[in-house]
Amino acid sequence: MTVTLTPTAPPSTVELLTGVLLGSGYRREHGFWQRLISTEPFRRPAGKTPEERLALAYERLRVLNRSLDSGARLAADPRALAALHEWMGPVDPALATVAGIHYNLFLGSLLDHDPVGSRDLSEYLTMRRIGTFLCTEVAHGNDAASMETTATYDRARDGFVLHTPHAGAQKFMPNTGRAGGPKTGLVAARLMDDGTDHGVRLFLVPLTDDEQPLPGVRVRPLPARMGSPVDHCLTSFDGLFVGRDALLGTHDGSGAQKDPGRMRAERRRHFLSSIGRVVPGRVSMSACAAGSARAALAVAVRYGGHRTISGARGTRQVPVNAHRTHHGPLASALATVFAMSLLHRRALDRWEVCTEAGRDEAERLVAVAKAWITWQARSVIVQSRERCGAQALLENNGMSELVTGIEGAITAEGDNIALYAKAAGELLVAARPAPDTDSRDPGTGDLGDPRFLHGLLVAVEDIWLTRAGERALRLPDADRLARWNAAAGPALRGVEAHAYRQAAEAYAEARAALPHGAARDRLAELERLFTVEWVARNSGDLLAAGLLDADQVAALPEVTEDLIARVATHAPQLVEAFALPRELLADWPIAGPDYADAYDDPDAPWHTAPASPAREGAV
Repeated sequence: MTVTLTPTAPPSTVELLTGVLLGSGYRREHGFWQRLISTEPFRRPAGKTPEERLALAYERLRVLNRSLDSGARLAADPRALAALHEWMGPVDPALATVAGIHYNLFLGSLLDHDPVGSRDLSEYLTMRRIGTFLCTEVAHGNDAASMETTATYDRARDGFVLHTPHAGAQKFMPNTGRAGGPKTGLVAARLMDDGTDHGVRLFLVPLTDDEQPLPGVRVRPLPARMGSPVDHCLTSFDGLFVGRDALLGTHDGSGAQKDPGRMRAERRRHFLSSIGRVVPGRVSMSACAAGSARAALAVAVRYGGHRTISGARGTRQVPVNAHRTHHGPLASALATVFAMSLLHRRALDRWEVCTEAGRDEAERLVAVAKAWITWQARSVIVQSRERCGAQALLENNGMSELVTGIEGAITAEGDNIALYAKAAGELLVAARPAPDTDSRDPGTGDLGDPRFLHGLLVAVEDIWLTRAGERALRLPDADRLARWNAAAGPALRGVEAHAYRQAAEAYAEARAALPHGAARDRLAELERLFTVEWVARNSGDLLAAGLLDADQVAALPEVTEDLIARVATHAPQLVEAFALPRELLADWPIAGPDYADAYDDPDAPWHTAPASPAREGAV
C-alpha cells in the first residue's frame, strides 16, 4: 500500500515569532481566547457611560463563563488564567479585573482550601452569585498581615461574628457594589477565640442580594477611580454571624492556649495560605500588561504606516513612520515588548514547575516580573499613545483606556515598589552570578557579541547590589530602618537590573531555540537592541568598573541607531506576530488605513451637494 503524505509548509517568520511571544503551544493555549474576543459580545461598544460599561463587563463575564467547559478547571490552571488576562486586558480592562477576582482570588482560594471538593460551588460556577475577595483595608494595604477586621468564635452558636472595629479597618476596594448581581466574598479576618489571636483566616460570606447588602454588611461606593469602571467599594461588618462552615480550613474551637512560638508560626502559615492566590494573580497582572502593551504598540505602528505627512521641504507625502523621531521610540518599544512577553513566560514556567525547595526563588521572579513588566507596559503604552497624537486621546480608538488601565495593574496584587523592596532584601543575601571581569581586557569585548553583552548585564546587577550592601554595612546592625534606607536606592536599581538580566536570558534562550533564518535574525536584532540600550544607560558604571573602555562607550549611540533602523524596517511584520484578531483591530479606527472614515459626516455638503464646475481659466 502506498501512503501519500501531504507536505506541510514550514512555519512562516511571523508564525515563529508568534511562538516566541506566546509559547510553542500558543494555538492550544491562546486560541480559545483569541476566538472568544472576536465574537460579537466582545466587540467594542460605542458611546456607553461608565455605568453601562461596568454592566457590560459583568454581562461579558457571564458570556465567558458559559463558554467554558469548567470554571473550576480555569481557576485551577494558572496558565489558562494568565491567557485570559492576556487577551481580555486589551479588550475590556474592567472585565479582566472582575474575571481575575472571581476565578483566581475567589474560586481559586476555595479550591485551594478544599482539595477534596466537599463544598458546593454550583452557585459560583453558574454565576448565580459572583465571587469577590476582601483582604486589604483602608489602613492596611501592603501590610495586610496587620489587618484588624475580626471574626470572633461564638461557642454557643458554633460560628463566627465578623466585626469592623473602626474606619481604618473597612475593607478597601472590593467589587461589592450592586453591579453584576448578588455577590459572595471571601473575607480575610483575624480569628479570635477567648481572646486568643489565631491569625488571619478566610471566611465565605454572602454579602449582597439583587438589591442591597445583607443585614450586618455595609457597602459604600468609593469615588470613581482612574481607568476602567469597576464597582469598588468600602465594605464593613457589624456583628455579622456566619456558621462554622464559613471558615476555610479548620478550627477546633477549644480556645486552648499554645506555645507562643508555635502560635506565631501557625498565624504566619494561615496568613500565607489566605493570600496564596496572590502569586497566580501577579502572573495574570504581567500577562494583562504584556497583552495591553502589545495592542497599543500594534495600533501605533499600523497608524504610523498609513498616516502621512509632508516630507522635507514640502516634498511628497510620506508615512510618519518614515521619520526616525517617530519610528525610533517604537523600535525600542518593540524590543521591550518582546522582552516583557519572554520574561512573563519565563516567570510562569519557573513558578508552575518549581519544587518546594525552589518556591521562594520562583515566587520572587514572579513578583519582580510583575513589577518590571507593568512598569514597562506603562512606558510602552504612553509612548504608543503619543505617537498617535490627538487621535489616541479619543475613547473610540481604544488607547486611552489602556493608558489609565495599566495603573491598576501596577498597584494590584502587591504595589510594585513593595514587591521590589522585598525582592531587594532577598537578592542582597542570595547567591548571584559572578560578573566575568577577568576574562578579557577592557576594550576587547565586541558590542555585537550577545555573550559579551550578557556579561555586562550580569555586572550591572552586581554593581548595584554590591553598592547597596556596602551602604547598609556602614550603619549599626541595631538600626534596621536606617540600614535599609541607606541601601534602598541602589538596592531597587539592583532589582531592576535583575529583571533586565532575566529578560535578556529569556531572549537568548528563545533565539537559540529558533531555526536559522529570518525569524532568528529578527529576534537577534530585538535582543541586541534591548541589551545595548540597557548597557548604554549604565555605561558610566561599566566604564568605571573597567568593563568598557571610552571607545566602546562612545560607540554605543552609533550601535543603537543602527539597531533601531534594522528593527524599524521590520516593524509591521513584528506587530503582525502579536496575533491580534482582525475583529479587535477593526474596533479601533486608527488601526486601519481608512481611519478618517470614522469622522465622516453623511449629511455634509461633500455628500449632498452637486460637484461645482471648475471655473474657466482657473489656475
